[in-house]
Amino acid sequence: MPRIALHTLGCKLNFAETGTLARALEGRGYTVVPFGEEADVAILNTCAVTEEAERKCRQTVRRLLAAHPDTVVAVTGCYAQLRPQEIAAIEGVDLVVGTREKADLVHRIEGLVKGERTQVEVSCIDGAEFSPASARGSRTRGFLKIQDGCDYTCAFCTIPQARGRSRSSTVSAVVAEARRLADEGAREIVLSGVNIGLFGADTGESLLELLRELDTVDPIARFRISSIEPNLLTDELIDFVAESRAFQPHFHVPLQSGDDQVLGAMRRRYRRQVFADRIARIHQAMEYAAVGADVIVGFPGETPEQFENTARFIEDLPLSYLHVFSYSERPGTASASLDALAVDPRERSRRNRVLSLLSSRLHHSFAVRHSGTRREVLWEAPSNGIITGFTDNYLRVRSSSDAYARGDISTITLDRPGADGSFETDPRALPVLG
Repeated sequence: MPRIALHTLGCKLNFAETGTLARALEGRGYTVVPFGEEADVAILNTCAVTEEAERKCRQTVRRLLAAHPDTVVAVTGCYAQLRPQEIAAIEGVDLVVGTREKADLVHRIEGLVKGERTQVEVSCIDGAEFSPASARGSRTRGFLKIQDGCDYTCAFCTIPQARGRSRSSTVSAVVAEARRLADEGAREIVLSGVNIGLFGADTGESLLELLRELDTVDPIARFRISSIEPNLLTDELIDFVAESRAFQPHFHVPLQSGDDQVLGAMRRRYRRQVFADRIARIHQAMEYAAVGADVIVGFPGETPEQFENTARFIEDLPLSYLHVFSYSERPGTASASLDALAVDPRERSRRNRVLSLLSSRLHHSFAVRHSGTRREVLWEAPSNGIITGFTDNYLRVRSSSDAYARGDISTITLDRPGADGSFETDPRALPVLG
């Protein structure tokens, strides 16, 4: 049997799509082996959200080719879609396929394995229908793609170019895939997409309808929403999560900037008061909800005063953590033409460090609030004598590996968190809920 290795760079959506590719190839007789091991074919699913992400893609390809020069190498994903010739120029790459025809990738791989190649093949077409995808790794968590593409035109973002217009799965198809993941042993599913708040806009359904149906999939103990735009996070969605059986009190809501002028320049579809209102509404419905946010620092024209506005705005919000990104010039975006307003890269790095430290403080404060409270923990695979799990609101808990089995859900009392905001627990006499 031909051996195939797959590797994912980037988001949960990429991870779900890689999982679907792996299952399709296994169904055709391929043996999936860990990436880096000897294989007949290696597929790299790439990211292009920042310049650093693209650099890592090129670096990974070159390292793979240096270690395994005889392996057939195929590169797909957002970087492949946006700049295929950059990848094709790397000697040894056999196939470059964009994001919008991954369904055909399996057939192209089979042709390469049979020796049907004379030069690198590049194929990145425009337009596609929704392609379902899901994945479950060694952990208890699965990733389920419900939506792809985006109709927004944020000034810094290449994803609409890489992924195309917004398009959705159907409620019935997503529920069926959730049940399949449950049959494979998943206890938790993360709903993923590019802009999942747009789910159903093209099919006449809605995200709220989907959540209600998924809540009836009893084998799945937990669902999480990966990320949702603040202007699409309605009161109805928040209230549903607060009362649902399985959806967890954990939200990730992109902020990008806490300054209204910068948000306008970014072409975001809300202003800071909308974001603040959404966070307040979440905590009104769920006192201990975890809420994370994305922030971009150093957007062209962002002054020191505007950055301070962002920092102070975040400090005044009950957020649990931040994902901080330094602005990265992306060819083809509206902000790429703002060279005259560029913030010095060293200043971008400084602002990133400031907000990263703030994120650590926010997370630790959030964890401290839980000291003495009881939360349910879903345990994952043990490693090196330690088993790790997560509470419903995504606090990390560790215990000895012989205390619980992967997939157990236990109710425990949280003690004082460590410096990183995680908890240790004494496993003695703690009830296992199943």
